[in-house]
Amino acid sequence: MPESGRLQRFFSARFDMGAVRTFLDKQLHKRLPPHTGWLHVFGSLSLLLFISQTITGILLLVYYRPTPEAAHSSIKYITAQVNFGWLYRQVHAWGASLMILFVVLHMIRTYFSGAYKRPRELTWVTGVLLFILTITFGFTGYLLPWNQIAYWATTVGTESANKVPLIGGWLRYFLRGGEAVTGETLSRFFVVHVIILPWAVTGLIALHLVLMRLNNLATFERVGEEKPTPPQAGIPFFPVHVAKEGVVAVLLIAVLVTLSVVAPWEIGEPANALSTPEHIKPEWYFLPSYQLLKYFEGPWGAVVGVIACSFPFLILILWPFLDFGKERHPRKRPWAVGFGLVGLFGALFLGILGHLSETDMTLFGRRYHIDLLGWPHALGEPPKDAPSAEH
Repeated sequence: MPESGRLQRFFSARFDMGAVRTFLDKQLHKRLPPHTGWLHVFGSLSLLLFISQTITGILLLVYYRPTPEAAHSSIKYITAQVNFGWLYRQVHAWGASLMILFVVLHMIRTYFSGAYKRPRELTWVTGVLLFILTITFGFTGYLLPWNQIAYWATTVGTESANKVPLIGGWLRYFLRGGEAVTGETLSRFFVVHVIILPWAVTGLIALHLVLMRLNNLATFERVGEEKPTPPQAGIPFFPVHVAKEGVVAVLLIAVLVTLSVVAPWEIGEPANALSTPEHIKPEWYFLPSYQLLKYFEGPWGAVVGVIACSFPFLILILWPFLDFGKERHPRKRPWAVGFGLVGLFGALFLGILGHLSETDMTLFGRRYHIDLLGWPHALGEPPKDAPSAEH
């Protein structure tokens, strides 16, 4: 008897395989709304990148050593000596940024299509929590190579915790494991990055997928007026939508490998607590918050800055319960769409300012210095209040 027949008899004797087949058939051939298209693949790409991060992370763990003495040298060993170590290290590094990017794109598509409205509020909330955990993944993983940029960026990042009202000092000490970034900080970030966050993200992804499959994708019909998608009008999940996801998955892997080859992340110099590099900046996904904090000075200003940086995340979590309108279509939700565009372009503007700040650039044939706050100053010109050479 073929092995497949034996396995089928084994499981049939122990489980109700008919119920399992019915469930799988229902999920595979579920009809999606007619407007389901290429913009609905960002969630699947985020999941694919999480799987890639898990696999490459496990491969890195085989050789990585989470101590100040060995962390940087173990990264060099992985890159130079381990078979294909350079490749899966680069795939892991680029995958972190791309995963955050696709989670953001998935949230943008969900927001502007009104898919967060009843009965999908909890699906949205779990998605926002996944976004927060994903950027926390990036923050904790950034320190692990233990190079100069990572060390000082973490020092700046954890120093921001000191501005949190009431518990700031305690929170900074808790994150660092002391007054400064040391091996204790590296150990704590390592535990959070490789143990706590993977389990938390896996559980939230499972819950998110269950909620999504229970409620199906949202249509553009008003809240409370949605009807089941008829077979003749809907798009089959399998094979039509799965084929779309497969195409973009192959393209994503190609882009990921290409970036790993043509634009590899540098290992950098080992961390040195006695040498501070110039113009330390966080990764791109922290630049808006990094730039926003610069505009608040003084003890109370710093507190207001931290609250201002935390406010968007609170609004995101509560938004399904604050938007009482029943319309889903973007053209029928001008206020919600306008609010979302202001927030989106505001984050982009702050991120660009954060990237350009403390740099020199040439614009229309003239050289400018962009200061800490993002204001341009022409180079080679005396300040307006400087005395003239004629006096």
